[in-house]
Amino acid sequence: MRALFVGGGTGGHINPALAIAGYLRHREPDARILYIGAKGGMEERLVSAAGYDFKTITISGFQRKLTPKNMLRNVQTVSRLFSSVAESKKIIRAFRPDVCIGTGGYVSGPVIRAAVKLGIPSLLHESNAFPGVTTKMLAKSVDAVLLAVSDAKQHLPAETNCVLTGNPVRGEVLDAQREQSRKKLGLDDRPLILSFGGSLGAKAINTAVCGMLAESAKTKKYQHIHGYGANDTDFLNRAQDLGVKLSDNPQIRLLEYIDDMPTCLSACDLVIGRAGAITLSEIEAKHKASILIPSPNVAENHQYHNAMVLVRRDAAVLIEEKDLTAEALWNKIEESLGNPKRLSQLSENAGKMGMTDAGSRIYREIKKVSRRKKHNYLDE
Repeated sequence: MRALFVGGGTGGHINPALAIAGYLRHREPDARILYIGAKGGMEERLVSAAGYDFKTITISGFQRKLTPKNMLRNVQTVSRLFSSVAESKKIIRAFRPDVCIGTGGYVSGPVIRAAVKLGIPSLLHESNAFPGVTTKMLAKSVDAVLLAVSDAKQHLPAETNCVLTGNPVRGEVLDAQREQSRKKLGLDDRPLILSFGGSLGAKAINTAVCGMLAESAKTKKYQHIHGYGANDTDFLNRAQDLGVKLSDNPQIRLLEYIDDMPTCLSACDLVIGRAGAITLSEIEAKHKASILIPSPNVAENHQYHNAMVLVRRDAAVLIEEKDLTAEALWNKIEESLGNPKRLSQLSENAGKMGMTDAGSRIYREIKKVSRRKKHNYLDE
């Protein structure tokens, strides 16, 4: 099989594409895979590091804040929309794919449009509960839209061919075992709280966690692993100023980056973090109770919609960032970890939502559309 992937701009678009490509390569070691991304985009580095062939097109997104400078950029973007379709067609004709898979971001638009015009069987994978602009625009044109959660269907045109597949979850996350992970981390029998705000960190989460840890350090009821991120260089000093003396609290581990997330996630009893689509899929796959703090700074507030999918099913607790304080966070922790029945309920409901076979579901759809009869479009 020859498969063309496209998706970029953020890890939320790139990582699902890489996961799907990895599963495809696992099932078909001889598969030819090509990835198209935006020139200078994050995907240029990540895809190359993953070992896949990579081509770029020149494309940019629209600026929503209409300043004179941004208006000029938007005019340039309109021009690039036309030229990028032509660039995409050229790459597609040279590669001759059996199927094209888009995972979102503005770079997906021209590539999927070109693939559809050339008759290439095409799929979109939507990882969020609230579909992005590209998915909405192209939903009716592609063979199918693969959904991570069923709630996304209501936001797409009625005639869209939607297939529920879930988000692909990394094999190392699925394989990690709780007791082995706790032993590896040197944990005792106290509950473990795992908290993070992403690789760069989240200021609001760090501030609340700092105050929460000061309270927890007094009681020593819980163990903690917190990833504060590369941008918050003063986090350790602030924690110490609030009384979190690490030498007196070995049950608290503060890390700039959590480099073994599968082990930490498997070992923990409660997760505190953002509501990115892949994070939530991993929480569900591992049956973890969570306190979700959606980022308010993302397109179409999609993290709030992601979080609400779990909240409505009593599978997670929500704190909006505007309501986030150390006291509010501590109270929610106590309500969950202090009530084993409640903790078990949240964990069980999260587990019911997990789709650990998302890779095989997506692969099945790829194979299905790739068998569609071709025409002579590639030689046009």
